[in-house]
Amino acid sequence: MIWKLLWLFLIYSFAGWVLETVLASLKQKKFANRGIINGPFCLIYGFGGFFITAFTRELTGIWLFLGCAIVASLLEWIAGHLIEMWYHERWWDYRKIKWNLDGYVSVPTSCVWGLLGVFVIKIGNGLCMSLYGMLPGLISRIIILVLLGFLAVDAIATLTILFGHSKNPERWIAADRDIDSVTKKLGAKIDDVVNRRITKAYPQKQHTEKEEAHPEIFAYGCSFYKIVLLFFIGAFLGDITETIFCRITAGYWMSRSSVVWGDFSIVWGLAIAAVTALLYKYRNRSQQFLFWMGTFLGGAYEYICSVFTEIVFGTVFWDYSDIPFNLGGRINLLYCFFWGFAAVAWFKIFYPPVSRLIEKIPVKIGKIITWLLIIFMLADGIVSSAALARYNARSNGIEAENSFESWVDKHFDDERMAQVYPKAKKVG
Repeated sequence: MIWKLLWLFLIYSFAGWVLETVLASLKQKKFANRGIINGPFCLIYGFGGFFITAFTRELTGIWLFLGCAIVASLLEWIAGHLIEMWYHERWWDYRKIKWNLDGYVSVPTSCVWGLLGVFVIKIGNGLCMSLYGMLPGLISRIIILVLLGFLAVDAIATLTILFGHSKNPERWIAADRDIDSVTKKLGAKIDDVVNRRITKAYPQKQHTEKEEAHPEIFAYGCSFYKIVLLFFIGAFLGDITETIFCRITAGYWMSRSSVVWGDFSIVWGLAIAAVTALLYKYRNRSQQFLFWMGTFLGGAYEYICSVFTEIVFGTVFWDYSDIPFNLGGRINLLYCFFWGFAAVAWFKIFYPPVSRLIEKIPVKIGKIITWLLIIFMLADGIVSSAALARYNARSNGIEAENSFESWVDKHFDDERMAQVYPKAKKVG
């Protein structure tokens, strides 16, 4: 499954680049290399095809259209904010279109994404899979790995040059230039079809103001270190909150942790980190705005998490089928509203004092603590993933094949896994 999804990601990234290049050439009367990286890939289309295929596979009819529109619009909105964060520019602007959100997404363009998503599910994926099926298994995987390696080098070179943290920047600049040269040659061939020449992309881009830096203050503003620490704070508090909620509603104590070491709910941690990063610039907006944004983003996030865990781990961690107004048992309207209330409470009540508390940590100590926590969570995540994989494998009668799997079986047997993940349901 994962190889097919990666194949779709690469195909749609290239197809999106070709589409954007041709449309831009026709509109601007000149060739424009569209995309964040220099290679002939428009990653937002690749991620769009990837996530639409992965997360809307159960939807039909109007729900398929809405699901595709939501997934694609969410990606476009996140991409717009990342571009503004990294480049301090806007590469597209929908503020002249009615019903837009800060110019990054709009209802009319979301409808277009919804229609394209339906095309992807109904027709595009079939064509791509037919092409994939024509290749021998080993050859197809080699092609995928080579292209992913090319993308990785391109992305690393772009980010290294962008942030300027490399000790040998000339090496990355050379790699970046070589990749750009290949893209321009390919683009020139496309441009010959539309009779245009190579010039700059996104001429309508607008510069945005960069947040003032305060290096003497640890994790100032919406920085990397603050987002990471908010992830851990949110993961811990989320686990405690859900545990108490289950005690009150169900009448008994139940583990709500996502990992085998520590009381951390990854879903809540990622939610706090993501909502802070995405809505930070809107933190002073009205409560109504934050509520509806939290409701929408929270519902989409919970649905994506549900599908992701089922695909990767073969396990369903929650099921809302018995609650009215649910979608596939993955989300329900009531809990989506909870996400909305949580967004309001977070930005209007909890975030300001938590942010000030984090910024009082000494800079060096704060960085050391942050990286130690990152290393711990990476190790915790790897072990937890292995434990879940073996938990599912044991249920299918698959014996351990190496010493590591035997170690996992010994330390994380079915009894312990049932205690850590009491509501997890195996699927398959």
